[in-house]
Amino acid sequence: MKLTENFSKSEFECHDGSEMPKDVLENVKELAKNMQVLRDELGLPIHLTNGYRSPAHNKKVGGAKNSQHLYGKACDMKVKGMTPKQVLLVIERLIKEGKMMQGGIGVYNTFLHYDCRLTRARWNG
Repeated sequence: MKLTENFSKSEFECHDGSEMPKDVLENVKELAKNMQVLRDELGLPIHLTNGYRSPAHNKKVGGAKNSQHLYGKACDMKVKGMTPKQVLLVIERLIKEGKMMQGGIGVYNTFLHYDCRLTRARWNG
């Protein structure tokens, strides 16, 4: 199922093969819209390494107990040719310009976490 011009539902699916609940899919659709804004701005493909996580998978990978991944509101990404910090700066600008939703951003060595929690949260992994 295509969610936006460049993102499909399969990219946000849980790695353990769990069915995505309908309420989670609604959140994923909103997340995909925000990711499309970023994709359009960058003009580069965004590789999603993580999207929705079932409770069992979240526990298995050591995710936070109330992780936004559980609700389909979060994804982890890599952009070829850009560091996570460079992607962060673009997202921060797009949020400031009102083009992307405010949310959580976690900067890790090899990827960036973005979520649509509606409140500002920032951290380094």
